Amino acid sequence: MAQCMAEGRTPEILFWVGSAGSYDDRAKKITRAFVKLLNKAQVDFAVLGTEESCTGDAAKRAGNEFLFQMQAFMNIEVLNGYEVKKIVTACPHSFNTIKNEYPDLGGNYEVMHHTQLISNLLESGKLKFEAKTYKGKRITFHDPCYLGRANEVYEAPRSLLKALEVDLVEMKRHKSTALCCGAGGAQMFKEPEKGDKDINVLRTEDALNTKPSIIATACPYCNTMMTDGIKFKEKENEIEVLDIAELIANS
Repeated sequence: MAQCMAEGRTPEILFWVGSAGSYDDRAKKITRAFVKLLNKAQVDFAVLGTEESCTGDAAKRAGNEFLFQMQAFMNIEVLNGYEVKKIVTACPHSFNTIKNEYPDLGGNYEVMHHTQLISNLLESGKLKFEAKTYKGKRITFHDPCYLGRANEVYEAPRSLLKALEVDLVEMKRHKSTALCCGAGGAQMFKEPEKGDKDINVLRTEDALNTKPSIIATACPYCNTMMTDGIKFKEKENEIEVLDIAELIANS
């Protein structure tokens, strides 16, 4: 963004990379896949780079409202300074926080999840499939909490999977009844409480019941939890966990 400003131009979209997409090695692959799609569709976008800080989602969910507001105000100041209007992110946590919680603090933007933008790019013909990489593959989709129940975005990810001509098999708990992967609400950063089973293992079992060859997700947190669940079940040689952006990019 700083470079764009120096050149006197305003990009159409700001891509909010998010903490996972910036630092987590697995999530970086999702970031790269999405950027590959943006470049392919010739979308005019920029990133904040080192000026981007955590949205404060984890702090807020863990109850530290003060830290959340500090993070939020800092980000809003940067975003408003660049006169950002439209933001896209591959992380439902960033999506939900910027879309629903930043407006109260003075940050009003049009916020899109990456599945919504990719869906638009396909419909407008800016993206076209070159290969039927996943045609007929048995895939189940895990709804991220902050994308599904929190913001009722159910169709965008599914329309992309259908466009790939995959055999989409829904888990028993899906859409509004989907089960959390166990990472939301800052649970990602602590050990689970005592019980007889970790949530991510329970959710992985939901997925395994559909006998998929791929579990599709649309959130870096969910990706980590489902991947851990697959490892726990010792199925990592048979089942892949991939973000929808990766599935589209590979096609």
